[in-house]
Amino acid sequence: MRHTNTAKTVFGFFRAVLSRWLPFLTSSSDLKDIYNYLPIDDFYATSGQPSEAQFQLIKAAGYKTIINLAPTSVLENSVIEERAILDQLGLSYIHIPVDFKNPTDQDFKKFVANVGEPSSTWVHCAANMRVSAFTYRYRTEVLGHSEQSAKEDLQQIWEPVGVWSKFIEK
Repeated sequence: MRHTNTAKTVFGFFRAVLSRWLPFLTSSSDLKDIYNYLPIDDFYATSGQPSEAQFQLIKAAGYKTIINLAPTSVLENSVIEERAILDQLGLSYIHIPVDFKNPTDQDFKKFVANVGEPSSTWVHCAANMRVSAFTYRYRTEVLGHSEQSAKEDLQQIWEPVGVWSKFIEK
């Protein structure tokens, strides 16, 4: 099942990229429609890259801070003007661009320092792969949650391999 979720995430990422040019692929009437949406207990919500319209849904749901772990680039399915869009919506924006091929402990420290108030922070990247790994580490190392509980949420998105399996084992 875990590898199925990884495949779902990878194919979903390509679908999200296509939806930029083929708007009929996107329906954004609910937070659950946001690509790879996964709420983490009552702590915060995570997802892949929300669209401009979906940021409005996020604001309407009461989130006040957006943390983006993806670099800004077309290859990352980024909303290039994300900061300006969120400024217009009155949402705080924190950008911690994490190289997918080289996540670092420094990136993690920045993340930990910027996680906001419970239930008011939305954390995203391109596909929720970076975020799910950072969330796993945050929950187990900082909050003291059980590895089993944190891993169940992580594996709803993917099974980390390579540098990412090393990153979550620190």
